[in-house]
Amino acid sequence: MFKARYYKADGKKGKARELPAAIFDGTVNESAMHQVVKAYLSNQRQGTAAAKTRSEVRGGSRKPWRQKGTGRARQGTIRAVQWAGGGVAFPPIPHSWRKRLPKKVRSLARRSALNDRAEHDRVVLAELPALDAPKTRDLVEFLGALGLEGKTLILTNGNNTNVYRSARNLQSVEVLPFGTESVYDVLWAHTVVIELDALAEAKAAPAKKAKKEEPEAEAAVDEAPAEEEEE
Repeated sequence: MFKARYYKADGKKGKARELPAAIFDGTVNESAMHQVVKAYLSNQRQGTAAAKTRSEVRGGSRKPWRQKGTGRARQGTIRAVQWAGGGVAFPPIPHSWRKRLPKKVRSLARRSALNDRAEHDRVVLAELPALDAPKTRDLVEFLGALGLEGKTLILTNGNNTNVYRSARNLQSVEVLPFGTESVYDVLWAHTVVIELDALAEAKAAPAKKAKKEEPEAEAAVDEAPAEEEEE
């Protein structure tokens, strides 16, 4: 079980909190993280690069000089690849670089990235300051009170517009709703700051599913004796 440093909204340090075992289970699979990061970077590519082959370049339909007798190398068109203004040999062709990975691999990679940061004490729990309006200065002062170094990823409880806009012009800070971050985002950051309320909701989610499954189980038990009576 990992523990993380905890800070209040005023920047004061509180008692360390335990991270939920459902996410922070200690698993770090480097192979899964490598696959997901490669797929993520590949999916960022537009795939619109293109160049013309010798058949697509305009002109060059006439043979530049006769085949023999000139002392020069034989040429069939001035649009061949060795000519200036000619086509390109093996040119890039527009195509999709899209890669898809199984959902379980993506989930494993996300947990592995978060576990890697937690293992090296780079996960911080905090109550984010309540900003009435976007204010970069207030956010910078809050992060300064935490004493964080390097790039910082802030994971909020849902969409927090004021915090997002406050960090929008900070190159070393990125703000995303908790659960929407990619493996690349987590590995990009030196420290991951998670809003306490977001983690509380993540803990409560499995409990809600369990409650929904209980009535179904009870209904199955109630139906069983009825079938025996009919026989």
